[in-house]
This record gives sequence, C-alpha cells and structure tokens, in this order.
Amino acid sequence: MTKAPAHHWRTEKIITLKTARERAAQLNRDGRRVVTVNGSFDLLHAGHLDLLEEARLQGDVLFVGLNSDASVREGKGGSRPIIPESERAAMLAALACVDYVVPIDAPYAELPARLLDAVKPDVHVNGSEYGAPETWVEWPAMRAVGAVGHTVSRRPGLATTDIVSRIKRLP
Repeated sequence: MTKAPAHHWRTEKIITLKTARERAAQLNRDGRRVVTVNGSFDLLHAGHLDLLEEARLQGDVLFVGLNSDASVREGKGGSRPIIPESERAAMLAALACVDYVVPIDAPYAELPARLLDAVKPDVHVNGSEYGAPETWVEWPAMRAVGAVGHTVSRRPGLATTDIVSRIKRLP
C-alpha cells in the first residue's frame, strides 16, 4: 500500500484558535448554527465517530477542539497520547462530519473553556460518561456564551482506554 504524503492531508480544515474565533463570528452573523466538541481523539475509533457524527447533526458547522500532546499527557498520563497531535488533527480533518479542527495547547481542564470562549457555539457536545451538561467542567463557559449541551450516548467497549486494554491482552 502506498503511503499518502502529508501534503495530501486536509490541512485547510486545521485552524488556529484565532482563526476559529473569526470564522465562528462570521458564521454566527450569517445565522449558522455552530457546534463544538473537544477531546484528545487518540486512536480514532468508532466511539469517536459516533460522537462526531451526532455532534454534527446538532447544527450547521462543527468545530472540534483538540488537546495538544502535553495536555493529553497531563490529563491521561505519560503513556498517552499514542498518536501525535499533528496526526490526530489530520485524522479528524479527513472526516466529512468535521468542518474545523482547532488544536489548543492549554491545560487539560482549560481547553473546553478556551474553545467555547473563542467559538461561542450554539451547542456544545459531550459524551454520556461525563453526566448531565450541568455537571460538565465546561458548564460555566457554556453558560457564559449561551450554549446548550447535547449528550451523546456511548457504546460499551468503545473508548480508547478499552481498546488499549484489549490490545495489551493480545498474545
């Protein structure tokens, strides 16, 4: 199989936080419904796809906040991420349901608020493992920008940690 050079990646969908702020402001002025979701998206899998596809259905444009490698290490431990940030961003950008990928180098718990403050979405999406929107770490930032929360149910066994555990048990 031939390896596609990095220049074939959809890097035009990978934008800075400043550019995300500008594009989202224009989209809001145009009356478009803006949606955000954030995470590490390490070892992209079907559980991520469930989350992203359902997130995209909540509006017209989906911005995905992506934790930097340092942020993932802080939040998930020294053995993570498995996939480097640039490759995780490229994988997300290749998905049709994702309009923009916004890598953010911030402490793990601060990333959602930075994304929400910049994009000011109509809807912010999270997985059911985080509970009701009012309990999310990003709830204060959501309230500040007027975003509502949408929770996506998680299918059992479809988490990166679950997949890594299964791989470790392989002979």
